[in-house]
Amino acid sequence: MRQETISSDITVVGGGLAGVCAAIAAARLGRTVALVNNRPVLGGNSSSEVRVWVCGATGHGKNHHAREGGIMGELFLENQYRNPHGNPYFWDTTVLDFVRAEPNISLFLNTDVRTVSASPDGISSVTGWMMGSERLIGFESPIFLDCTGDGLVGHLAGASYRIGREGRDEYGEPWAPAEPDDITLGSTLLFYTKDAGEPVRYIPPSFAKDITRTSIPERRIIKAGDNGCAYWWIEFGGELDTVHDNDRIRDELWSVIYGIWDHIKNSGRFDADTMTLEWVGALPGKREYRRFLGDYVLTQHDVLGQTPFEDRVAFGGWSIDLHPPQGMYATEAGARQRYADGVYHIPYRSLYSVNVPNLLMAGRNISASHVAFGSTRVMATCATIGQAAGTAAALSVSSGLPPRHLPVGELQRTLLRQDASIVGLALDDPVDLAGAATATASSTLTRLVVDAAADTWPLEADAGIVLPADPALSGVRLLVDAAEDTSLTVELHDPVLGQNYVPRELVTTRVIALPAGEKQWIDLGVDWRPDTPRNAFLVVKADPLVSLHLADQPTPGVLCLTRVPLRPQDESPQPLREWSDAGLLRRTFCLETGRTQAFAPGKALDGYQRPYAGPHLWVSGAVPASLDLRWPEPVTIGRVEVIADDDVNEDLINLHHHRTPFEVIPTLVRDYRVEALVGQAWRPVAEVRANRRRRNIHPLAAPVTTDGLRIVVESTNGAPSAHLVAIRAYAPEE
Repeated sequence: MRQETISSDITVVGGGLAGVCAAIAAARLGRTVALVNNRPVLGGNSSSEVRVWVCGATGHGKNHHAREGGIMGELFLENQYRNPHGNPYFWDTTVLDFVRAEPNISLFLNTDVRTVSASPDGISSVTGWMMGSERLIGFESPIFLDCTGDGLVGHLAGASYRIGREGRDEYGEPWAPAEPDDITLGSTLLFYTKDAGEPVRYIPPSFAKDITRTSIPERRIIKAGDNGCAYWWIEFGGELDTVHDNDRIRDELWSVIYGIWDHIKNSGRFDADTMTLEWVGALPGKREYRRFLGDYVLTQHDVLGQTPFEDRVAFGGWSIDLHPPQGMYATEAGARQRYADGVYHIPYRSLYSVNVPNLLMAGRNISASHVAFGSTRVMATCATIGQAAGTAAALSVSSGLPPRHLPVGELQRTLLRQDASIVGLALDDPVDLAGAATATASSTLTRLVVDAAADTWPLEADAGIVLPADPALSGVRLLVDAAEDTSLTVELHDPVLGQNYVPRELVTTRVIALPAGEKQWIDLGVDWRPDTPRNAFLVVKADPLVSLHLADQPTPGVLCLTRVPLRPQDESPQPLREWSDAGLLRRTFCLETGRTQAFAPGKALDGYQRPYAGPHLWVSGAVPASLDLRWPEPVTIGRVEVIADDDVNEDLINLHHHRTPFEVIPTLVRDYRVEALVGQAWRPVAEVRANRRRRNIHPLAAPVTTDGLRIVVESTNGAPSAHLVAIRAYAPEE
């Protein structure tokens, strides 16, 4: 056995997506990081050991323009390219490659942290045992991050925490129980099946449960061909201690999985003769245990009310998703869900311990009530929290300030510089030379015209259309069919909050006489000029006599939706209906609008890095195209950053949730050049071919002094126009 000590700037314990993103964020800011994980692979519940989908703010399409950015966004895009079939082992390697690409990270797998040395001044070290290598390793650093999920490091350090549900009176949460208790969400095991191509018999093990003696067949959906997270409801342990009773919970979950497979194979109710089990999980995926207390506890009110925290550093958008304590044996629905009107903010004050001064936390153990945790617990949200906490840790080390005393503005600015997403906050970067430039372009999209009709959409339910009003929305026309003379009712709504894509405040209603006929362009009579640019939400009311024409193409700045009935357990803030893009993803109703400035060249310099009250990007009229920056006086540039459009409306979820028809997001620019104006000639200073990434950093081979810079887009990955979110330029580093 060997004993050793590792000294780093930061120690991150826990290698799930929160810990991975925390470690990468800190390492990219120049800090040395020890990333310690007690499993042989990274990724936590998303890894090949557990195989849970990486869910997040898109809410499976319920929150639009909401996919995570930053490091989690990079992982999504890379997995989309490398792993379009959702192979869990390829996902493991993608996450591992991201960590190994950072020279400042020292990775310790199979290392279980069991002891913590701490005092009132904070944690001084943690010690872990590396299984299989007989190494007892002490990790020393000035800052520690507990990304373990279960919160063992913070617990051993004496950090204040909660387990279970708060009573309703504590935070006034309607969804909290009347009295506090120790109930948590349960744990889950998943399984995969395959078709062997020949008959396969199944002899169940002795411990397989006869599920016909339970409520499962009547209350849960069982299908022979389902895999993985289709069986998310195989959950148990909510009334037990999900840590100390982990083995008991695992055994119960195993008994049900093998019992379900016995039911599928041997009950005679399923077409499963050639089906067999391919994989059964052995490591329960935990949902909930300790939740640390920070200076702020996020609550149900903050999630559903979308509290605009001044110290916001991350966002979520998954529903408040709470499960019955009995899990798979419950007679009620397996989940109770409620969505906010859009994504919500997560404050920095929920990411550091209230009483351990050098402890940050990220993942499902942040400072949140049980009800709010029902949303923040999903992994893509945990990952964005991880990037925020890792960034804070790096700034704490470099400044010598404890996490509580970090200047929040500098933390937010650093996150935005690193292309993390803070909703509704623009990057105000005094060292970005592009902020003093004026932007022009070779061409710009100034009107929305979608006229390549490919199909019709019967108006059996209300249709929704999100359009930018910048500075106004006028001249809107739709291509429609009418079986008989009728009247079409159209409502224009203000979504109010920039991150929302729901009709919140009615502005005006128009009733248009519509004669019988096909392919009629009708003017909706809309002319809205809001005080500031924002999105408009048009509701075209249902009419069984009317069909809208539909084009098989997405359109910048436009979302097309339809109203669908709510499931009883959803209890949405909109009491009767919810909006969905089902059947409309990557499609647009045929429409035309008047002139818009929503895609003007200056949008690439406005500091916004994702849609917020508008698309916030430059879109060209055609390709090739160029975006030009000019300065009133020459500047010296040492580095250029290009932020492309990765279409955050596209729901990218790994591990067999769904597959998109492309491996690279079409709106990403593919081939482009960066050119500087030297004298009277444009000189190439950087060039990219076959790009598939959102953010590209171009350190120039030699600094260039110029009063002009341009990005020449030669081709995209499929979009008919060039899309650029931001251009940044920085002086040479000293």
